Amino acid sequence: MNQSVLSRELALSIGLAARALPDIKPKQLINALVNSLKLPITEQKLKSLTLKSYQGALSKLLHKSYNLDLLRNSLAYLHSVEKTDLPEICRPPIKPYHDGDLPNSIRVAIVSEDGVHIDSAFTICEQVYIYQVSALKQQLIQIRVTDTPTAKKAIQKNHYRAELVQDCQVLYCSSIGGLAAAKVIKHGVHPLKVNSMAVITDILEQLQFVLLTSPPPWLAKAMGVVKDPLIHALEEKTL
Repeated sequence: MNQSVLSRELALSIGLAARALPDIKPKQLINALVNSLKLPITEQKLKSLTLKSYQGALSKLLHKSYNLDLLRNSLAYLHSVEKTDLPEICRPPIKPYHDGDLPNSIRVAIVSEDGVHIDSAFTICEQVYIYQVSALKQQLIQIRVTDTPTAKKAIQKNHYRAELVQDCQVLYCSSIGGLAAAKVIKHGVHPLKVNSMAVITDILEQLQFVLLTSPPPWLAKAMGVVKDPLIHALEEKTL
């Protein structure tokens, strides 16, 4: 494939994705993508790549294996063609969290394959990103894998996934079925559907605004807020 057939944005996206992986050149990555997605390479095709299919494409043609963190960061560039020059397309680092580290916060589960967008349904996702969120801060604390034995029935998988996020107050996903939603709600988690490919940082900032200004009673209770949340936030900021 001649690189000149790519738009400038696509070429830049693929170049940055290749640079995020060790020992791979843009031309090699292009060949792997063509082998997997077929010509022409388009923004829509790149966004359709999952972590699993991307890993398979690299392994099949290049016989290379990379750890998941490297693959996620590389895939983020391919999923964000129009934003490849912006630093926010890379997910934040995971920071260990202990109870009390972030006062007046809630725990949020986010379904994501690339760590940047809310890009999958809860019932088929491969991983869930766990954030601790207060009115002024947000912190990625874990990435939980949703693997279950293939022999398990759908209802058992829904139960397992619901248990996986039972310590969270909110779950964001692009889609969730009725049975799965019922299981999640039974564990005290509030599921919220957002537009597919919504940016995680944008969604969390919207949530933080709600936490700061007018959290619903159930969220205020989870935060441990007994007085005006704005006053709490200002006190936290001055500490």
